[in-house]
Amino acid sequence: MCGIAGIVGFVNDDDSKEKLLEMVRVLERRGPDGEGIHDWERARLGHRRLAIFDLSPAGHQPMLSPEGSVGIVFNGAIYNFKELRSNLQSSGYEFRTQTDTEVLIHGYREWGLENLVNKLRGMFAFGLWDDREQKLFLVRDRMGVKPLVYVVENGKIAFASSVRALRTAGFVSQLNKQALVEYLEFGFVTDDRTIYQGANKVPAASIVEWSNGNIKTTYQYWSPPTVNSACVSFEEAVEETQRLFLKAVEKRLYADVPVGALLSGGVDSSLVCWAIAELGGDITAYTIGTPFDSLDETADACATARQLGISHQVLEMSGTDEPDVAELTSAYAEPFACASALGMLRVSRAIASSATVLLTGDGGDDVFLGYPEHRHFLLVEKVARSLPGAVAKAWLASRKTFPRHGLLRRLASFFDYTAGGLAAVASNHDGLPAYRQSQILGERLLTATISQREMKWSLDSGRHLLSEFLKYDRRMRFVGEYMTKVDGATMHFGLEARSPFLDQELWEFAASLPFDLRLRGGRLKAILRELARRNIGDRVARGRKRGFNIPVRRWLAGHWRSSLEEVLRNSLLDSEGWINSRQALLNLEKCDNRSLIPQQLWYVFVLESWLRQERQSSKTKNLGDSIDINSNSTDREVDPVSNSKKHLLTTKASSQTLLNKM
Repeated sequence: MCGIAGIVGFVNDDDSKEKLLEMVRVLERRGPDGEGIHDWERARLGHRRLAIFDLSPAGHQPMLSPEGSVGIVFNGAIYNFKELRSNLQSSGYEFRTQTDTEVLIHGYREWGLENLVNKLRGMFAFGLWDDREQKLFLVRDRMGVKPLVYVVENGKIAFASSVRALRTAGFVSQLNKQALVEYLEFGFVTDDRTIYQGANKVPAASIVEWSNGNIKTTYQYWSPPTVNSACVSFEEAVEETQRLFLKAVEKRLYADVPVGALLSGGVDSSLVCWAIAELGGDITAYTIGTPFDSLDETADACATARQLGISHQVLEMSGTDEPDVAELTSAYAEPFACASALGMLRVSRAIASSATVLLTGDGGDDVFLGYPEHRHFLLVEKVARSLPGAVAKAWLASRKTFPRHGLLRRLASFFDYTAGGLAAVASNHDGLPAYRQSQILGERLLTATISQREMKWSLDSGRHLLSEFLKYDRRMRFVGEYMTKVDGATMHFGLEARSPFLDQELWEFAASLPFDLRLRGGRLKAILRELARRNIGDRVARGRKRGFNIPVRRWLAGHWRSSLEEVLRNSLLDSEGWINSRQALLNLEKCDNRSLIPQQLWYVFVLESWLRQERQSSKTKNLGDSIDINSNSTDREVDPVSNSKKHLLTTKASSQTLLNKM
């Protein structure tokens, strides 16, 4: 895990050097163990290192081929790098490090980029410069775990791990109106755009190729398999899932630094901890607790830890704590209102003093079908396939007259999904219409809309709703919210998060299973629940999904209320025409201290806090003596182990302060 940056296509000058230095500085928290830049005539790469494999200075980046014509800056982890290394050694390549990064250099030279990427098993984002070909390649992993953004300007290209780095260096500055609208709708900015105009995200499972001043091509090198209707029994599916899952966990336990795991009371994280115990791993599991709240799952997590015989720590988070939205806006380069991110930040901060790699249960619900809508949409598919077209047309013509309150509202939604498919699902969301109803939108957004609400309703879509929804959700919530949440929180404290459920082989196997098998007997993620029943017990297998839930809407009505009122009374969003803060305050006044504050006000609170931080941050800050910009190949490479210890001691002090307050 690291922070990466680069500028390509310029005439070598001091201005571009200074811009790269600014980007590297912004990425420091992603890589506390070392920093470096390297120059060619028309390219410059920069890096911040979080040492996981080979802690020696030999593993510093940018890393170069022996003759120096190929250079790379890499963020992530390649879990099969030892196997690839062995193959390359048999072809005559010599290695000077024990890192996965060096495998990418030699693999590119031996197989070419596309063949190399197809061989990789892991999570990654990297920029590779080929000086002989005068080409830059930007590559992102299959699931979109690791972020990578870029901007093309006047024949030049700049890239970085975050859009904040590009903004700090002056490559972007103006807010993207459509991205703001997306944020207000979803609570995050999707992968289709960034919060700043002119910047783009490299899509998941994609390669961007730049040469001769232009983006030559952007292409997707992988997509999940479609459902295979070939007969496979439930028993066979469970057994193969267990085999692949244990293999995936084993790969992710390898590191040259301490490893920990997250543990909620649910199935996925419990299975991760079971697999670690089964494999003989020596780790500590961590749980975020919210005492006296109905969402708290500490008791279940503690019971699982005792049963598995693993070390366990509970980190309590209370609504009486001061709101730390500043930490939320600092950790995430774009406005991000996922409430559970506060929990991820808290647990990441607290464990950074004792672990550097953190295993999580992310992804199990998405591919094994663990959300209630998955079961609901499968039923919609079956009904839609037997529904005459004339009936669907009649419903669409009369749907607005149907009562929508109580149980009738749920029934109306079911009919909408059946006759309208994915477009109906995307529209049945408490987003922009709620802002309009409460008159919170400012004059610049009064007529705003999003493409997700303009899709065409159709019965044919209803007949394939679950499969269409899974594709839609993977490029929306999965990448934009779920992957962003974990990466932003863990990297803010120099942690590497790894999820076995994102393993390519496991994902491809699960994605190919028929929906009825994954939802056998109407049970959400039936295969994983059966795996948990056999290896942990019914308590976990039958537990309801909760996750790391943080009740921010309740806290905003109580202890956090004064902070919300303050930002609304002195709103930058209002002064710039994005939000009507007077109407927002009127809506807040309608809520007493026992109410759930409307979600839209939480989104506005986070957006306002984020914008204040962005406006207040200086574009030019003191870079100190971090890098000597007059050197052609520069690297302030400190000893990774000692530097990590220094970082961990600092974090440990702040974590101990936190724990003393609990």
